[in-house]
Amino acid sequence: MDNEILLILAARGGSKGVKNKNLRELCGKPLIAHSILQARNWGRAGRIICSTDSPEIGEVAKQYGAEVPFVRPAELANDTAGKLEVLRHALKEIEKQSGRKYPIVMDLDATAPIRRISDLEGAYLLFIEKRPKSVFSVTPARKNPYFNMVEINGSGWAVLVKPQEAVVVRRQDVPPVYDMNASIYVYDREYLLTEKTRSAVSDRSLVWVMDEWSAFDIDQEADFQFIEFLASRGLVSL
Repeated sequence: MDNEILLILAARGGSKGVKNKNLRELCGKPLIAHSILQARNWGRAGRIICSTDSPEIGEVAKQYGAEVPFVRPAELANDTAGKLEVLRHALKEIEKQSGRKYPIVMDLDATAPIRRISDLEGAYLLFIEKRPKSVFSVTPARKNPYFNMVEINGSGWAVLVKPQEAVVVRRQDVPPVYDMNASIYVYDREYLLTEKTRSAVSDRSLVWVMDEWSAFDIDQEADFQFIEFLASRGLVSL
């Protein structure tokens, strides 16, 4: 256990895409339970807390081993509240209650449960080794802005997002790019607490590359069924 790590799971009660999403069963357990159990099995976090406005989510989080030391304010539990605002609030509350500082904050998104313990460890060790402002998880992108992603320019024509001087005919000839998969984030305390911080991406950020299946998260009803299908075929483990 590393008492410098505060691990946070943010799970509000309201969900537009899927009602009570965080409490819905996925492979026999409530969705939020998978991330809590992964955090516990990893074993490094000094504290594992759930930031929620929902008593029901809070009770389930406690059952699976997370702390729920405060109720998230209503203004941070609506559709317009940003994730970093929620994390900042949680960090400040815990530090105020405990009287100690947590130099490292890890955020696991409950709606992206396809992750391995080795991913938590890898992202953490990368942070410890390089000391960036943030580390966030990614997957190899299916489309590449240098090769097969276009945007509409000011004249209304379709153009490559990142055009090259030479014509590119193979994806292998352009720099690799990645999709943020919203699964794991590791933050330096000072970066997170800076009020002007609005993104996990900073001028000193690193990525932890995860496998392609981890790109699938829970946004709609069909996602539950798809992830359970992946699990039934042994392609992911939950």
